[in-house]
Amino acid sequence: MESEIVINIVGTAAAVCSVTSFAPQLIKIWKERDASSVSLKTYSLTVTCFVLWTTYGVLTQAWPITIANALALVMASAVLAMKWRFRDGEPSASG
Repeated sequence: MESEIVINIVGTAAAVCSVTSFAPQLIKIWKERDASSVSLKTYSLTVTCFVLWTTYGVLTQAWPITIANALALVMASAVLAMKWRFRDGEPSASG
């Protein structure tokens, strides 16, 4: 019983760290409207990684892994989407 609690605490801490690790990058890009410092290759690989981990979690019915990686996937995908949107800084008014 006690080891189960410790395992759940460690898993929860890992999930929180994974998800929140993207927040500073998201906030910075959104505020500055500039994603030039973000590596397209790195974030593409990161998103792919979270897709695979989420799929693994679903296939093994490991719901903590599924949920944590799905949330991290959303955050990493948001960074990647902003990389495309703000790749050259603030989009011009004409489009």
